[in-house]
Amino acid sequence: MSFQAYLDAVETKTGLTPRELLQIAQNRGYDKPEVKAGVILEWLKDDYGLGRGHGMAMVHVIKKGPQIDSTHVGSNGAHRDASDTLWLDGRASKPA
Repeated sequence: MSFQAYLDAVETKTGLTPRELLQIAQNRGYDKPEVKAGVILEWLKDDYGLGRGHGMAMVHVIKKGPQIDSTHVGSNGAHRDASDTLWLDGRASKPA
């Protein structure tokens, strides 16, 4: 599953776009350097029912932003993506 596919699934599971979840996380201060991934994962599980894989995709976006390592772009691996920038504004508005 690509990184983007994880984020698309997060939207399906929560009813919120990744950007909306990012905003909620920022409002809670989860983007601060001292906040550990476990705290964010617990919040996503408790409030939205997300498991570890989908939660870790959101942790990346919350802590590092929408950029991913270019080694995953166009590769043949399980986590390959078409771009090194993740789309956070929802599947319906994603450019083709």
